[in-house]
Amino acid sequence: MIYVVKNGDTLEKISNETQIPVAKIISDNQLIYSDRLVPGQALLLLGEGETGGLGDGLIIGGYAYPFVDPPVLEEALTALSEMLVFSYGFTFEGDLVPPPQDEQWMLDRTISAGAAPWMVLTPFSSEGAFNNQLIKVLVENRELQDKLIRQMVDTVQEKGYEGVDIDFEYILPENREQYALFAGRVREKMNEYGCRVTVAVAPKSSNRQRGILVEGVDYALLGQNADAVFLMTYEWGYTYGPPMAVAPLDKVREVVEYAVTQIQPGQLILGIPNYGYDWTLPYERGITRARSIGNAEAVETASENGASIEYARISQSPWFTYRKNGMEHIVWFEDVRSITAKWELIREFGLSGARYWNLMRPFRANWLLVR
Repeated sequence: MIYVVKNGDTLEKISNETQIPVAKIISDNQLIYSDRLVPGQALLLLGEGETGGLGDGLIIGGYAYPFVDPPVLEEALTALSEMLVFSYGFTFEGDLVPPPQDEQWMLDRTISAGAAPWMVLTPFSSEGAFNNQLIKVLVENRELQDKLIRQMVDTVQEKGYEGVDIDFEYILPENREQYALFAGRVREKMNEYGCRVTVAVAPKSSNRQRGILVEGVDYALLGQNADAVFLMTYEWGYTYGPPMAVAPLDKVREVVEYAVTQIQPGQLILGIPNYGYDWTLPYERGITRARSIGNAEAVETASENGASIEYARISQSPWFTYRKNGMEHIVWFEDVRSITAKWELIREFGLSGARYWNLMRPFRANWLLVR
């Protein structure tokens, strides 16, 4: 089902060996340069009407902004069981703030596809960044919580949302218990209306871990107060960091191994990135800024620049280097091999499924693989 391209391979040769039509290989893998395969490239090979079924019986979710390209969302919806709208916010006065763009069209198409639409709640400031002072004011004031929760219930009923995902980041350590209790209050009220509540948490691998992202996050308490917990297992490789895999499997495994000691495995949802990064070299901390790149786009970049794709054994992630305009580049991204490895981890630990951050870029082979 997954074929790794070798030097000298052509689509005609692969088609003859597998009996999969050339046109189908091109379409399923979104090949722009069909006459120029990339050594090391992983191709998904499926017969007519066949799918991979990696997500059978499990949650398959994904986050999207209301400005997502409709065809890209619709293709993802062929595989999704839930679609999460990013995002609602709130004010210091406890008023719910809708997304800047109307999201109703997304909900309509999600419901038509047989998937569940979810509301995402974030503490974004007016500048669009996570604001832990918003969190502090909210979780320390019961009246503000009551006001916000009432408005959330009204919106859920009016719009037809079937769940709420609370994505609070940079929580102050002194607010960790209050935050978990707030999540529990949201769950208690939403469950009355048939809505589930999840919380998104930064990846951590021990209780002793330090850092602004993790010290305010108590896995055990959040597991007790939410219906499920979403592990944001990505961004090891990130915009301003040194080049590395976005979601290296060895690091993801460490997070899962710790999480299942704090939360029942069936309550856990794994995060999978639907993107990669392109860094210029040499990397200089504080100066280098990686460019975010789609997974299908990454293969196009390799093809355009005559690169060969490598596959890192420990991180279970594809990567390649290329030279353009006198500059060296390195790209880490996801392909059907790395996606398969993550779903195998989900099955191994008995997790409830996965959510993709995010659905804004096309990745047809992934949706064929998991549905």
